Amino acid sequence: MSNFRWGILGTGGIAQAFVDDLKLAPGHSIGAVGSRTLSKAAAFAKDLSAATAYGSYQELVNDSAVDAIYIAAPHPVHQELTLLALNAGKPTLCEKPFAISATQAERMVDAAARNNVALLEAMWMRYLPHIAQLREILSSGVLGEIQTVEADHGQRLADQNISRLTDPELGGGALLDLGIYPVSFAHLILGTPSAITARAVKTDRGVDAQTSAIFDYANGAQAVINTTMIAQTPCRAVVSGLLGRLEIDRTFYNPAAMRVVLFDGTTTEYPNTYVGHGLREQAIEMARVVRAGLLQSPLMPWSETIAVMKTMDEIRKQIGLQYPFEN
Repeated sequence: MSNFRWGILGTGGIAQAFVDDLKLAPGHSIGAVGSRTLSKAAAFAKDLSAATAYGSYQELVNDSAVDAIYIAAPHPVHQELTLLALNAGKPTLCEKPFAISATQAERMVDAAARNNVALLEAMWMRYLPHIAQLREILSSGVLGEIQTVEADHGQRLADQNISRLTDPELGGGALLDLGIYPVSFAHLILGTPSAITARAVKTDRGVDAQTSAIFDYANGAQAVINTTMIAQTPCRAVVSGLLGRLEIDRTFYNPAAMRVVLFDGTTTEYPNTYVGHGLREQAIEMARVVRAGLLQSPLMPWSETIAVMKTMDEIRKQIGLQYPFEN
């Protein structure tokens, strides 16, 4: 296949991690980098010999040699920049959290449909090999009917002077930055909850330092999720059914080892043999979607992205977490 050329919008840490992991994906390259200033774009692109540096996002999305845009800017501007790329006719892979609210997510999806352009949420967990294996295990029925999902994501970040996490003007708080992973994981296993109960501990600036939630489902199943930016937690996940459980080791949303433990004690190990970070898998799926003439991926369809954002909205409503730029 011909080379798939990426345009990188944003030059922060996640953009660098994406670029580094993409080196392990044959047939992918960085064609251009865009930032708010040319100097930042040039500094990021200096080791990318084939990449053009642009001092504006508009110039980046207008580059005819770029096959898709990866949006790695902070989440308060995801809606604006995704619409910019889609309206320029560029397939777009937008970082998580996909948007601030379900309303924003719906606008982004509508723009993709209107422009007939592919749009994927960069919830990279959904594209990883161990999650594909998890899907197969669930489909096999070996665990029986799923009763409980537990997932946590906590990192000690609140005392690290990271403004995007602490400032409400920047969409701060644990929920959107960290909690999106356990919320998305619960949706992956059990779907959309019928009821949500959420509680949070707030910082002195009004964003959530720690949030816990219980999701209830019509069939009697529950998901229990926790996210915190106060302390480092195990970052594991467990899916328990009537016949056994699936345990995913730290860190569950990264390539990770896991095991199935059946009710009779039988254990099957699934070791982690993955090489690299894992961010390249979403890029590989984006290229597949574009080349197949599709607009979305079955691994993370638009309906799922919007459903997850609606759950996030309900949690935010219950814990009183609002942002001044939500609309």
